[in-house]
Amino acid sequence: MTTRVNHQWRLAARPAGLITDADMTWTEEPVPTPSDGEVLVRNIYLSLDPTNRTWMNAQATYLPPVSLGSVMRGMTIGVVEQSRHPQFPVGTLVQGTLGWQDCALSDGRGLVPLRTQLGVPLTAWFGLFGHIGLTAYFGLLDIGKPQAGETLVVSAAAGAVGSLVGQIGKIMGCRVVGIAGSDDKCRWITEELGFDAAINYRTESVPKRLRTLCPDGIDIYFDNVGGQILEAVLNQINLRARIPVCGMISMYTAATPVPGPSNLGILISKRARMEGFLVLDYVARAGEAIPLLAQWHAEGRLKYRVEVVDGLPQAPHALNRLFDGSNTGKLIVRISAEP
Repeated sequence: MTTRVNHQWRLAARPAGLITDADMTWTEEPVPTPSDGEVLVRNIYLSLDPTNRTWMNAQATYLPPVSLGSVMRGMTIGVVEQSRHPQFPVGTLVQGTLGWQDCALSDGRGLVPLRTQLGVPLTAWFGLFGHIGLTAYFGLLDIGKPQAGETLVVSAAAGAVGSLVGQIGKIMGCRVVGIAGSDDKCRWITEELGFDAAINYRTESVPKRLRTLCPDGIDIYFDNVGGQILEAVLNQINLRARIPVCGMISMYTAATPVPGPSNLGILISKRARMEGFLVLDYVARAGEAIPLLAQWHAEGRLKYRVEVVDGLPQAPHALNRLFDGSNTGKLIVRISAEP
């Protein structure tokens, strides 16, 4: 009888810049068998997120770094194939941090059954709901506190989170300006997603374009990148501006420390609020967000896009697409077939 193989990506070295072949090791092990209180999950989709890259560094973030030699940490959607846990019968579709591998054992902690009755594709739990949707929804509404008529600027606006943030801002009655890295991305967020304007930071002067597009200043800035773009926005903020800080993607692959904005003192004179947050802060409130996200999507007011890469072997190089500008929307790896 042939033993079933569990393929895994393990972290071999701390990357310097983009991920290379030397940073990861492809391994094979027998598929494990669950003990009492455990389930075996076959992973179907793997979410690729900028935070994956920060977990590879030696420094702790909101979670400890991935240890060298360990299976790479990552969010997955999967199906329970074997169960010795009463709350997760065979066939249950689940979401959890089950790693870059074909299969994983779980004792149920952190494992979330998916609400399949919403009638959306399984990939929507990464593109619209799940950690992406909650990040956009609560980051903008709880920290950004948008009001009708205000100006909202979103960086990495063609990414998974940023594209949702801009659309939710429009639903709230804001004027929305997105910053993205190509003309195609700028067209997508304006022509398909309804942003009022877009800036291509690779070919245009962000400070100059912000002055043109935001003549009355900026009330909310949803920051995904940090660095020079954050500095440019700070020069335009209004009194009592709010800045939800979701990510600092400009720094994640930098070989040397990226200089911070030189104008943070503007936060004092403008009595502005700049606040970092994690989606983990809001998981318990998912029930508030998911029905509204689903309603807006059904009404055609909230669109999402997923880019699916086939095969777990592609995961390391696919992750680099989040940092070289070649990805639009939510990036996902298909590990196995849907049930």
